[in-house]
Amino acid sequence: MASRARVRAPELVGAGGWLNTGGKDLSLADFRGKIVIADFWTFCCINCLHVLDELRELEERHRDTVVIVGVHSPKFAHEADHQAVVDAVARYEVAHPVLDDPALVTWKQYAVRAWPTLVVIDPEGYVVAQHAGEGHAHAIERLVEELEAEHEAKGTLRRGDGPYVPPEPAAGVLKFPGKAIRLPGGGFLVADSGHHSLVELAEDGETVLRRIGDGERGLVDGGPAAARFSEPQGLALLPAGLDLDYDVVVADTVNHALRGVRLADGAVRTLAGTGAQWWQGSATEGPAREVDLSSPWDVAWFDDRVWIAMAGVHQLWAFDPLAGTVAVSAGTTNEGLVDGPLAEAWFAQPSGLAVSADGERLWVADSETSALRWVSRETRQVHTAVGTGLFDFGHRDGAAEQALLQHPLGVTVLPDGSVAVADTYNHALRRFDPATDEVSTLATDLREPSGAVLVDDDLVVVESARHRLTRLRLPEEAVRVAAVAHRTQRAATEVAPGTLRLDVVFSAPAGQKLDERYGPSTRLLVSSTPPELLVSGAGADTALSRELVLSDQLTEGVLHVSAMAASCDDDPAIEYPACHVHQQDWGVPVKLVAGGATRLPLVLAGLA
Repeated sequence: MASRARVRAPELVGAGGWLNTGGKDLSLADFRGKIVIADFWTFCCINCLHVLDELRELEERHRDTVVIVGVHSPKFAHEADHQAVVDAVARYEVAHPVLDDPALVTWKQYAVRAWPTLVVIDPEGYVVAQHAGEGHAHAIERLVEELEAEHEAKGTLRRGDGPYVPPEPAAGVLKFPGKAIRLPGGGFLVADSGHHSLVELAEDGETVLRRIGDGERGLVDGGPAAARFSEPQGLALLPAGLDLDYDVVVADTVNHALRGVRLADGAVRTLAGTGAQWWQGSATEGPAREVDLSSPWDVAWFDDRVWIAMAGVHQLWAFDPLAGTVAVSAGTTNEGLVDGPLAEAWFAQPSGLAVSADGERLWVADSETSALRWVSRETRQVHTAVGTGLFDFGHRDGAAEQALLQHPLGVTVLPDGSVAVADTYNHALRRFDPATDEVSTLATDLREPSGAVLVDDDLVVVESARHRLTRLRLPEEAVRVAAVAHRTQRAATEVAPGTLRLDVVFSAPAGQKLDERYGPSTRLLVSSTPPELLVSGAGADTALSRELVLSDQLTEGVLHVSAMAASCDDDPAIEYPACHVHQQDWGVPVKLVAGGATRLPLVLAGLA
């Protein structure tokens, strides 16, 4: 086995304590003899949720030698709330110990720069690998097998059960519901995300009329008792007269698919997606059942298509139910807030969609930029109504240009043309009025609202973390709320103005090499907010190192770095080598100071 660097792992410390351990506090000493994979995550991050799913099989196959430890490292203020972390661990069925680190103490000790980051610690307590982003499960499994063999031979591997203690299951009709729609005959159809199913409720929003899906995680078509979903979220009722054999389109998020439901009998069929996650280089249009998708979070009928909030790749896609095709409609896959033509705009985990009464605007809850955006059907342009970027958020009403939201997940058009925003991490329902360009607060004390449905003069709000629908009368006056502004706790990296060496560190996994049979196997894209931060060095190239020149006229900004590397089996005897894509997007806040760093290393896979 190739020799590896050995760095003593810092202690795991977090003021929020430990979850999924039966109330026991743990330290690195408790993991001695086990292979530890520390997963630095935060529950707002779609890439982190992808990694949770990537690790499930590895976690099961190596349960007696590997312990995965989730180190929850918040971006948003709400994510530093301990109960919110407890809810997220239950919502996403995290089946391993989780350390709640609200002050990012362990994040800083491990010099982590990105969500998600995986750090592998050997049975003797040494860091042996670090991986940022998605697509590393195969490489980590290979490393785990090597570490098992090495430490079995040394007598330093301890087999047996790990410290995970499952929480008590909570009973209830709904479990972390995602979104809901009003049905033509009255009542509601709700995406019961935590139960991996759909529920039809009566007019009271409580009485269950039927359940569609058997409650187990899976991708199975068929009748309501046999069908399976995986954390479904958005729902769209199709217009009458399309002559289709389904009435509702479902964003089946973790299955990376769209599903169709026939209301007459509850039959479910797959409309789009293969069940596999979209990666860079995959098709971006074609027959819907042959194109990979990536965490579709909401759907809406707009411009004669089903538009999709494709949270996993920061884009909007569209599905044509008559032609049976799907294609990208807006966004570049870069994460950020950039307006302009559809093909040039940037989004950041779009998670909620709603269409204006005249059909001319598609409103978008752009969650990671805490923004309300909209698409013009006529001009094919993207605009921002509220929000400034990835790292500014809060609860502030008033003029839209200075108003703040915090990770909104849903939007609903109101009768007067204004927009209600499910301001999820502020536990509030907000309102944006395009006529006055003002933001106000309609209601507070909601628990992680994720969507709302208009019913006459009421709004029925999906209170996801309270596992219920809540009916609210639209208020005559706005609620007065003390203004709060936040920036992420993540510290800015101090760099010097002028030349900055950017190095993306990538080491191919053991037994693999960079795949250069058809040209360069790496890609690096760099940009900045504001654009003036980068005097030179912006753009795309194949080398993973680049010399940047930073402005001496600015004091702070954000560097956006996107890296991709493809590696394949390095064995001439293998006729069809398996290949894997490793990719990560970094948004690195920087502060320009004299004497700051002149090199910025970002680890994609390896050790800096």
